[in-house]
Amino acid sequence: MKKRHSVLSVLVLSIIIGCSTEKTSKIKEMSTNQEKKAVVYQVFTRLFGNTNTTNKPWGTIEENGVGKFNDFTDKALSEIKDLGVTHIWYTGVPHHDVIKDYTKFGISNDDPDIVKGRAGSPYAVKDYYNVNPDLAVNVANRLQEFEALVARSHKNGLKVIIDIVPNHVARNYQSLSNPKGTKDFGADDDKTVEYDVNNNFYYVPNEAFQVPDFLDGYAPLGGEKNPLSDHKFVENPAKWTGNGSRAAKPHFNDWYETVKVNYGISPDGRKDFDELPDGFENEDYKKHFEFWQDKKIPSSWIKFRDIALYWTAKGIDGFRYDMAEMVPVEFWSFMNSAIKMKNPDAFLLAEVYNPNEYRNYIRKGKMDYLYDKVQLYDTIKHIMQGHGITDHIPGIQEDLKDIEHNMLHFLENHDEQRIASPEFAGDALKAKPAMVVSSTISTSPTMVYFGQEFGEPGAENAGFGSASRTSIFDYIGVPTLQRWVNDKKFDGGKSTKEELALRDFHKRLLNFTINSDALMGEYQDVHHFNRGNTEWYNERVLSFVRWSDTEKLIIVSNFNAHDTYGFELGLPQDIIEKWNLKDGEYNVEDQLYKTYSSTLKVENGAARVRVDVKPLESFILKIKQ
Repeated sequence: MKKRHSVLSVLVLSIIIGCSTEKTSKIKEMSTNQEKKAVVYQVFTRLFGNTNTTNKPWGTIEENGVGKFNDFTDKALSEIKDLGVTHIWYTGVPHHDVIKDYTKFGISNDDPDIVKGRAGSPYAVKDYYNVNPDLAVNVANRLQEFEALVARSHKNGLKVIIDIVPNHVARNYQSLSNPKGTKDFGADDDKTVEYDVNNNFYYVPNEAFQVPDFLDGYAPLGGEKNPLSDHKFVENPAKWTGNGSRAAKPHFNDWYETVKVNYGISPDGRKDFDELPDGFENEDYKKHFEFWQDKKIPSSWIKFRDIALYWTAKGIDGFRYDMAEMVPVEFWSFMNSAIKMKNPDAFLLAEVYNPNEYRNYIRKGKMDYLYDKVQLYDTIKHIMQGHGITDHIPGIQEDLKDIEHNMLHFLENHDEQRIASPEFAGDALKAKPAMVVSSTISTSPTMVYFGQEFGEPGAENAGFGSASRTSIFDYIGVPTLQRWVNDKKFDGGKSTKEELALRDFHKRLLNFTINSDALMGEYQDVHHFNRGNTEWYNERVLSFVRWSDTEKLIIVSNFNAHDTYGFELGLPQDIIEKWNLKDGEYNVEDQLYKTYSSTLKVENGAARVRVDVKPLESFILKIKQ
């Protein structure tokens, strides 16, 4: 999670020594049992079905509109499924703070002084046992409307993911929907002490919370008058803020709308819980589940486990965990093993940015997938922007080869700039080679952010949210998506030719990835071989091969937006041997558009195929045998 006015330190990329073949094989055996690639469609739920095009900065829900659960009709969901999607991540579902009066439904009003935006941050959750009232047609039946959406999603062949934000909750957390016997976070805390292992929060004893000093001319709700907007919020004693600030008066750049959850780590860093034994990273989730059965578990661990199991019981197929590395890995062993005992196929995705911790969170924490941001995403972004080179990509795959399946790939999400924005690439078409590489280079899942398939630039002045990212804080419309939604016909009736062509590209690519045997098989770089052995081949092109017993692919992408490159792409001798290629000629055909074919010529231990690749073009060349 990245919040406006907050600074997330960038972790320096470390070189991780590759594991031995034997160790790699062992880890692959422990990976999720998956026959084909997965594709996650992340959709910001309140924006998807909003057809209002007013887009007034700081606009109210009445002025700018809002999407509902019911907008995800069978037609909408079938179109998402047909895009080549296997999982849908409904972002912003748990009930978070919003500036809208729902008191007639028993929901307390939220204070603009501690809410970011008018629609509120989805990462300041107020009630984990219910859903955002904005998303319901009938607020009183909001949970039932979401349950119906889950059922519709399943009927249309989509598995459902929602957020869990374990590091922090809204400053005014208050559940109206706790199951019998469940208490709110902090209900039993000893507030006279800074820390106790079973307190849910950390406290600043004898000091009351103070709203931070607003900077850069910021005013809640853009300066609109509101009875609660008085630069005051009653919290006594003050709690630590979500990003770890221990000040009773946090800084404006702190995550002041949230409070940090205590997982049994003392202020001086002591772990007041059992740690996993040496070698336990090699044990499966069942052993991890057994390990915790006779241990003393901190209160916050139990509360979040119960939340996850509550939603699992309602048919949720997986979770995306916000800022997972801010929570101890032992908790994840406890939490994820409990989920897997209920649903062994649960899709558990975590936001982790420190490469030195990847293997801990996968092996000890029993995560299925982590964001591959600071390596693949950041590298590809630099290439798309014109100041990076493709030579750096093969080394990333080598570094991550023992966990490549676990590193989810994406080019956009709610935290990142839109590709088409001037601040990123300024041209949606620059996503095409990047998307091919990102979705075919490994066995890992691919994630697409709604609107990405149309080249959405995120250009609106939303209010709290800033242009280049589609705002997660405001009531806003997403213009390229709205044209495709076409008054909820979901048929692209108002889309431009260019938007429909880009969607068609994504549809072709994603559907190929989820049906390909080779993309769940072996990988080998041929880029460096060609950099040293092929005339006209260069650092703006990338090539690699993927194969299984039944399918052999040569993948070539041109990241240059202006130049066509032609060359005789070579395959190294070990690939010729692994593929059992005999001397002769083999037809190869592109699998994306079926309009390009060539001939692979094998002779005397050498193999070459003529490739002419246009600006921003890619080929997935399948060998016909």
